[in-house]
Amino acid sequence: MAQPSAQLVIAIVAGETSGDILGAGLMRALREYYPDAKFIGVCGPLMEAEGGESLFPMESLSVMGITEVLPKLPELFRLRRELVDFILAAQPAVCITIDSPDFTLGVAQRLRREGVRTVHYVSPSIWAWRKGRIKTIKAGVEHMLTLLPFEPDIYMQAGVPATFVGHPLADDIPMEVDQAQARRALGLAEQGRVLAVLPGSRGGEVRRLLPDFLQAVRLLKQHYPELQVVIPAANELRKQEIKAGIQAAGLENMLVLDGQSRTVMAAADVLMMASGTATLEGALYKKPMVVGYRLGPITYWLLSLLIRVKHVSLPNLLCPTPLIPELIQQHMTPESLCAAVLNWFENPAQVSALQRSFTELHLQLRQNASATAAQVVRQLIEVPQ
Repeated sequence: MAQPSAQLVIAIVAGETSGDILGAGLMRALREYYPDAKFIGVCGPLMEAEGGESLFPMESLSVMGITEVLPKLPELFRLRRELVDFILAAQPAVCITIDSPDFTLGVAQRLRREGVRTVHYVSPSIWAWRKGRIKTIKAGVEHMLTLLPFEPDIYMQAGVPATFVGHPLADDIPMEVDQAQARRALGLAEQGRVLAVLPGSRGGEVRRLLPDFLQAVRLLKQHYPELQVVIPAANELRKQEIKAGIQAAGLENMLVLDGQSRTVMAAADVLMMASGTATLEGALYKKPMVVGYRLGPITYWLLSLLIRVKHVSLPNLLCPTPLIPELIQQHMTPESLCAAVLNWFENPAQVSALQRSFTELHLQLRQNASATAAQVVRQLIEVPQ
């Protein structure tokens, strides 16, 4: 689409925190080629810090679960219409949509229909469920950027150009981590066991997971009275919810932090955590972990009819054999969580084997993702259709 002025406009749309991280890295890489480019769309705080102009707060799109989404559908449809109009008026050279496929793919499809070049960053999990989305993707996405090495083949077979760019987390997280330094940074004792508890970034996740996580901590304290427990909170609201949960559980001497989840992971011996991108971070930090997750019953029932993979955590999906316990729905109890954490604490040989496997995974995913993705976007901008 022709530019109305000399300034290059790039539309970029992210729908949640992980997309904000990816978007900010990609924006920095693109500025190496286009230092004066204007970025517009939907941006989180990290993207806004890179100069992104957001039509509305990214938080407006952060909804999870089928039953949770339904009441917000009219608003989401309205936001999508307004966003498409906003982007078309700016006449961008390209639109980059990032993750959040239920929202962003609709944006991409409408824009491509109007002649805007489109790139989607992070493949939807079509290998796990809703394989039919490949038709929607083909209609709206000119080029797919994937984070996982097995995904491009799926798209190439469907006639969608795709590039494995690696995972930015693998670039950001060092191959070796100084655990003692991380503990000093958090004010933790350098000796003794440390458990990191990560109940998720969304309010619904925290409400569904934290009570069982905390009761598991209570059981673990019976085995290890001096166990140090650290919980990073995604934001101030989550922090207050976590503190209230700790008080309700009658627990004491737990460190609740504003963010700093990576430092917490580096400091910990074992992670007890929600399913999600954070599990990959845990793997890149080479940490044994226990994944627990629970959805609303209707959402879980519907998804169980559609999911085609046996595992929900990225480390288990990416490694040749599953390495970490996943406790889902009714299988996630304080007792099962406690037993799984105890197993890691009491079996150092298993931990060493896991760390070797996670090191291999880290090397595979370390591909300078933001720079590689920026090269693909640059080619679309500069090579005519």
